[in-house]
Formats: sequence, structure tokens, C-alpha cells
Amino acid sequence: MSTLVPRKPYTDDELQQLYPDGLKLQLVQILMRHGERTPVSARFQNAGLKPFWPYCAAARQMKSAILDHGGERGDAPFTTLEWRRRLETFGENDEPVIATSPKGHVDDICDMGSLTDLGRQSTYKLGLRLRDLYVDRLKFLPSTINSTGFLYLRSTPIPRTLESLQQAFSALYPPTKREPGEDGKFPTPTILTRAPGDETLFPNDSNCRRFAQLSRAFAQRAADRWNRSPDMEYLNKLYGKWMPSEKCQVAVDSRPRLSGIMDSINCTLAHGPETKLPSEFYDKKGLAIIEKIGVEEWFAGYKESLEYRMLGIGGLMGDIVGRMVTSAEGNRKSHLTFGLSGCHDTTLAAVLSSIGAFEKNKWPPFTSHIAIEMFRKTSTPARAPEEKKAAAAGPKTNWWSNLFGTTSVATSTSKIGRKSTTELTPVEKKKLDGYYVRLRYNDEPVTIPGCRTPGNHLDGDESFCTLTAFKEIVDRFTPRDWKEQCLIKAGAPAVSIGKPEWSGH
Repeated sequence: MSTLVPRKPYTDDELQQLYPDGLKLQLVQILMRHGERTPVSARFQNAGLKPFWPYCAAARQMKSAILDHGGERGDAPFTTLEWRRRLETFGENDEPVIATSPKGHVDDICDMGSLTDLGRQSTYKLGLRLRDLYVDRLKFLPSTINSTGFLYLRSTPIPRTLESLQQAFSALYPPTKREPGEDGKFPTPTILTRAPGDETLFPNDSNCRRFAQLSRAFAQRAADRWNRSPDMEYLNKLYGKWMPSEKCQVAVDSRPRLSGIMDSINCTLAHGPETKLPSEFYDKKGLAIIEKIGVEEWFAGYKESLEYRMLGIGGLMGDIVGRMVTSAEGNRKSHLTFGLSGCHDTTLAAVLSSIGAFEKNKWPPFTSHIAIEMFRKTSTPARAPEEKKAAAAGPKTNWWSNLFGTTSVATSTSKIGRKSTTELTPVEKKKLDGYYVRLRYNDEPVTIPGCRTPGNHLDGDESFCTLTAFKEIVDRFTPRDWKEQCLIKAGAPAVSIGKPEWSGH
């Protein structure tokens, strides 16, 4: 529910079963939740929980790019300004004061929702585990690189996800494993971000009006179902005395919301004794109830509503499948072998719920990840073998051409990637033959319901879905025009009454 406890590394026998002979790994895309953080807002100060936490040592070592010579010369280089950040807040009579930790310290203070030192450590360790698996044991990725053109690095615009991505990358390829390129320097890695209005790496209710309506409706349904239940009564006995006023009862839609209470609990569980709530907040039965209700409020819509998953996560899943199809086609514009995206708990749960694989209904812990792996049957001829060979070795093209030229990973496109499987010609469908997709969530394989159908999976292992079947499942909730579909049906009933449109098929 809070900090992820990684499973032990795979044994040799487990590795052989997970990566069997006859299948060759061709493309891996990782979605990783950020590491441990502070709460997104200050809560329960009346219970002794201080608003400012002393777990962000990076605040002592801030760096910014500064144009040298004040920009007077057009060719002036950038230099780095090193600075220390301290937070200012309200004091008595609204006078400004420096924010302090519970023990009165003014340095290492985290802002709200900040990646903490523990979060940096856990995401760095995730990068080490990825290197151990994909570099050291599987030999899928090169040990050293002189270019990042075969990588797809992306983050949401939230600082904690960008910093988590950077930590993981720095462990996957530490400085000692980065060699000089053609110009004698290691090319600067490119990390892709999007403007808020274009962001699909998390469910974007702020910029998708229709999805916001759906989200509110499912949240209200959860409130109607649980607010007067025995389970909520139990939570009130635990937390009620710490609510802002006697009239304020714990509820799905209380202030703070039940999900906000869960957020504070999870953050305090992950960190040290200076930032702990009273013991009743960690009651095991209470934690199970709050997680159960929170999962239903936030993620039931993906399981039950086609429109919900289309607007909430369909754009991202369409991108992921598009990159797979591009790789299967042997597109000469793509050297992409490995993707790493920094995102959120809502991203991971949305993906798993939308394909019918969120079976345990547990909130994704900090630093959780989904590995989406595409394999080629070794009897299937590889297309564009020279390009694939170059990608596996680490492309030697320069950084500028990889980003903007003909070998750009970011701009490579597929003619059939976003084309519905039902619209593909026989020739186009044949390009997907011999390819399989498997998802591992926190290093455990998951099985998609629609992939259990005979002919939709690898013989003997239902977790290996054929690329065709996986694409068909995702196609059903991939939007044709996300921005346009976010605007339609405004004011229409948000939750259809009738048979649920179950995910995973």
C-alpha cells in the first residue's frame, strides 16, 4: 500500500520459464510510478503531523541553467548556477517565516508532493534491477552505450516523476557505462515531456472535460455506496476525532477526502519517526477498508466503462501499441528498443484495470512498475535486420540526427499502428504474425482475459498474448481524436445504467 518491497531476483529456472527458448525479446516499455514523496497537501496538523518534512537533501544542491554574459552575445554559452532552496510560509499575523522541520531545521525541507531522499533511493534501485535483468542476465540491452537513440525516455510534467525517471536512468546506465560519441562526448539524453493539454501519460481530467465528468460520477457512486456503510463507521471511529471539525465525518467526499487521508497515511508509513500520525491511523483493518474503497472510487470506471478507459488511458495505450507495431514492421525510422516513462499510481492502475489485469485490487505502491515486453518468435524472420542489430548494439548515429533526423525515435510513425485491427488488410495483418506481448507488474506476469482464448496466446502460456489479440483489445478503447472526444457528450449522463462494459476483451 505504501513502499514496494521488491521480490527477490529471478532464479535461473524462473528466468528460463519467463524468457523461453523460441522467443526473442525485441521491445520493452517500462511505466514506472515515482518514488516515495511527501503528501500533496498538509493534513492532520491537529494530530501532530507537521506540514514540512525534512527528507529532501537535494534542496541544498539545486542547479539551474544560466545564459552567460547575460545573453548579450548570440553565441553565449550556458553555465550552471548552484543555489540552495528554502521554503517560506505564513507565520503569526501572516508575516513570512522560513519553513522548518518538526525539529526546527530549515534545510532539506520538502515542498508538497516532493520526491524524498527515500524516493530517490528506491527509483535508483529500480534502475539497478532493470539493468541486472535486461543488461546483465538477458543481454538484451548493451552494457555500455555511446548514444541514447534506442531509448524512449518520457515523463509527466510533475517534478517527482521527472526526478524518478532520472534516478532510474542513472542506475540503468551510470556514467561509467556511457562512452563518448563521434564528437568525443556522450550525447545528452533526451527526455520527452508534453504540454498539460496534450498529456496522456496519466488520466488527464484537468484537460479532458468529459473524463472529468465520468470521474466525478464514479466518485459519487462510491460515496453513495460507502458513506453510510459499517466500514465507513469503522473508519470514523479511527479517524473521526482528527477531522477538522466535529461536524465533519470521514467519507469518500469529506474534506479531506478519504483518498486524501489514505495519501497522508501512505506517505507517513514510508518515512521516519518525525512524520508519523497517531497509531490508530495504521490499524490494519482500517487500512484494508480505506484501500478497498479508494481503489473502487478511482479505478472501477476503467473496468466497467469503455468511454472511461478510452478517455482516461486509451491515448497512452494507443501509443504503446503503436511503438510495438512500428517495431514489428521493421520501420527503418525506428531504432527503439527500450522505453522508460515516469508516471503515477493512477497510470499503472488505469493500464492494468483497462486490460482486465488489475486482479489484486491493491493500490500501486511507490516505485511500482509495469514492464510491457514484445517478443518475436525465432521462426519469424526479423525485418530490417541491420537496423535491429544497430539498435541492440547501441546506435552510433549522432544525438542530433537521432532526435530530429531520419532516425528519430520520437517522430517515427507506423501506417498501421493506430489503424483498427478490423480495418487492416490481410497483408497488414500478416506483419503482426509471430509477435507476442507479455506484461509484468512489479516482476509478476499478469494475464489478460481476452488473451486466454485459444489462438490468442502462446501455446502453454496464456500470459504471452499474440500482438494481434493485444492490439485488438487495446484498439477497442483507443481514441480516434482524444481532444475532440474529450469535448463531446458534455452534459450527457456520465454513468450508463445497464450492463457494464467489462475490460480485458
